[in-house]
This record gives sequence, structure tokens and C-alpha cells, in this order.
Amino acid sequence: MSWDSSPGGKNDIESKGILMTIAVRDAIQTINPATGELLHEHAPHSREQIEHRLDRAARAFGPWRDLGFDGRAALLRRVAEHLRKFKTSFATIACIEMGKPIVEAEAEVEKCAWNCEFYAEGAASYLAAEPEASSATKSYVAFRPLGVVLAIMPWNFPYWQVFRFAAPALMAGNVAVLKHAANVTGCALEIERIFEMCGAPEGVFGSLLVNSREMGPIIDDARIAAVTLTGSTGAGSSVAASAGKALKKTVLELGGSDAFIVLADADLDAAAATAVKARFQNAGQSCIAAKRFIVEEPVHDDFLARFVAKTKTLVVGDPQDYRTQVGPLAREDLREALERQVDESVKRGAKLNLGGKRVERPGFYYEPTILSEVTPSMPMFREETFGPAAAVIRARDVEHAIELANDSEFGLGGNLWTRDIVRAETIAARLESGSVFINGMTASDPRLPFGGVKRSGYGRELSDYGIKEFVNIQTVWIA
Repeated sequence: MSWDSSPGGKNDIESKGILMTIAVRDAIQTINPATGELLHEHAPHSREQIEHRLDRAARAFGPWRDLGFDGRAALLRRVAEHLRKFKTSFATIACIEMGKPIVEAEAEVEKCAWNCEFYAEGAASYLAAEPEASSATKSYVAFRPLGVVLAIMPWNFPYWQVFRFAAPALMAGNVAVLKHAANVTGCALEIERIFEMCGAPEGVFGSLLVNSREMGPIIDDARIAAVTLTGSTGAGSSVAASAGKALKKTVLELGGSDAFIVLADADLDAAAATAVKARFQNAGQSCIAAKRFIVEEPVHDDFLARFVAKTKTLVVGDPQDYRTQVGPLAREDLREALERQVDESVKRGAKLNLGGKRVERPGFYYEPTILSEVTPSMPMFREETFGPAAAVIRARDVEHAIELANDSEFGLGGNLWTRDIVRAETIAARLESGSVFINGMTASDPRLPFGGVKRSGYGRELSDYGIKEFVNIQTVWIA
């Protein structure tokens, strides 16, 4: 995510407007990853359209803020109902645009509906004023909305990533402008239509069809109050730099290379079954997917055998087929990157236990792949892998497993498998990650805060912590 920062370039902003800062107008393409065929070419918004949409959002903020929790909740409940009613239609768009299997896509839409209902129900409680004792006759802490929040969202969960942000932000009284990933532009437009059809006031939620390199001037625009991004570490660095220069609040949910630790006393069959889902769901294209499977020496071979056997049963195919469990990668460049990581790791000594090559069919398919004897010097350990390939690492003992898990620039989520829950909680306190799931699969849940540490980003989404990220925590003191 970059833009021209030279004098007179697209970052040379002299006023709140961006009309004079955006020059390049490349077509936005969507490609069916199951066939490689071009689906649509969307015309990017013109300078005038961008100005109109930002002005519309800015004008909508005051009335939306003043509507109150009950009025905002009514909209979110209608949105939830609409999502459920047309779940299959929305899911099909995701299948076609980014290759998600239809069963997973429908579950994603359902989860969005749940999130809308969750915040419609709980936002007033989460943001209730908190009395605090002081020298005043009365003093309290209030939570006020900030204004227009810009959301820069990825393609891998094209509905969930948006609604995960939008439901709490809107219930807090903010309004939202979405810049979605180019390859899921159809999903972005559909989300905008959902809000319109459910009666959202004009400007409360809108999409911008712009290229990533144009985000600098938009972030800098005075009408944008804050920015949230889910994406790569590189994109996060660019957005953080731009928002920091403009002194704007950001929440960043970035990459991950989650450790899946299996100790010697673990239930190996349950661990292996969960490992398959944790690694290969959404074709492995998830920030919180398990990626480094760190297994204690005494059970390494047994776990590996079970993991391979269960992975072999996965059905790879057309994402619109309800039998399919693994679809294509979303783009050809993602498949090429995964190929490089696998091939280089094998050249450096990793053992290929399963897969390791493209599926011979149209589209961007790659075989479910498992490598063992992976070491920290290999790409499959050191880099984030975004595709259906798993790295199994041998740990000498528990201390070595913890050391390996923390030997990463990322710190998003993680798993720990053991029958000793007391020891598990002690180990969890030593793991450098935003979450630790013990004897279960890492997943986001509206009831729990979600986010990472290190180069996995900062800030939290979901729960009461998430809704308070984009508010002004205001002290009110009365003499």
C-alpha cells in the first residue's frame, strides 16, 4: 500500500479535499479463482464521487450519533435478518470472487448476523457512563463516538471482516466508509446495498472503489476521524505511518503465524482432527489459521501420521459444491508465493509428507500439503504462509516448544494441546500472542476481544474492548 510522496505528488495535500490528489484510475478487476476467468471490471470512483461520499458520511455523523442506541440497534437487527434471509446468495458471491467453499461462506454470513445482533443488544451496556469519585459533586466517564471511521478490509473473509468492524463502530455512533480489497468488489457493493435496503440513513455506511495506492490522501482527509485495517504487515506499516502523520487513531489486525503446540500428554486424535480444520479451512487463507505445528518429541511421529491421514480425506473442488472442503487460493500470486515457501523449505531439508504441488485443473488450486522436520531457518517457519500448507516442527520438550512458539515476529493467536489444564494456563501466560486456545481451535467470537501483539498489530476488535476503540473516552466533572 503505497503512494506518491514526492512534492506535488498524490500526497501533496493542501486542504481537506482530495480532488487534486488522486490521479490514477486503473480498472478494478475481479477474477474467478476457480477458473481464472475475468468476472467483472469495475470503474473506480471518480474524484467527484469520492468527495461526494466523504461529504455524505461527514453529514450523516451528527444525526446518526444523536439517534441513540435504540434507533441504531433497530437498523442492526434488520441487517441481521436480511443477512440470514439471503445467506446463500451472499455466500455465492464470495465463492465466485475469492473461492471460499459455500458451506464456509454461508457460515460466515451467519456469523455476521450474530455479530450485528450481539452489538444491537449489548452496546448500550458496554458504553454506559461510568461514575467515578473525585473532588467534584459529580464526575463520570462517558464514551462518545469519533465520527467517520475508514475501514480498509481484506478479501479472505469478505463479509465477516467488514461486519466485525461495522457492527460495534456503528452502534457506538460512528459512521463507516469501506475500502474493500479489489478482488471482492462485488461483496463490497453488496454490503453497501444491504445497509441501504435495511433503511440506513444516507452516508452511514458507504463503499469507496479506489486503488490501494490512493489511500494516503484519503486517510489524511480531515473528514476521516480514525482508521482500521485488517491486512498484511506491510499494509499495516503504511497505514500506520500515514495515520500517525495525521494524528489519527488506528486499529491494525495484521498477519499471523500461529503456533499449534501439541504436548506429550495431549489427546492426539482430537488434536489432529482440529489441526486439519485449523490449517485448511478457507484453503489456509486466514491470519489466525494454525500454521506452525510444534509437537513434543515423544508424540511427534504419532501426531504427524494422524494429521497426514486426516488431511488426505479432504475434498478439493469447486467452491460452489457443498461437498467441497478446500477451494482454490484467491489469486495466482498467492499460489506462487506458497509454492516458493514450500519448495525452498524442502530444499533446505524439510520432508514433504503430503501434497506439494498444484492441482491439475483450471483455477488457482494447490494440494493440501504437510511438511515435517521444519526448522526456524526455513520459510515455512519464518514467514506467514497463506495457503493450504502446514509446517510440523519437532520440539525436544515443553520449554523448547514454548521457545519455538515465541520465535516469530508475529503474535496473533495460538493453540495448546494438553490434558493438564493447570500447566496449560501457566504456559499460556508465557506465550506471546493475543489469544491462546487450549484444546480447541483459534477463532474470533463477538464475546471475546480479538487482536495481536508484535507485528500482528495493535488494538482490539469485538467484545466491550473492541467497541471502545473508536470512541472519545470523555471525563465529565461537575462542581
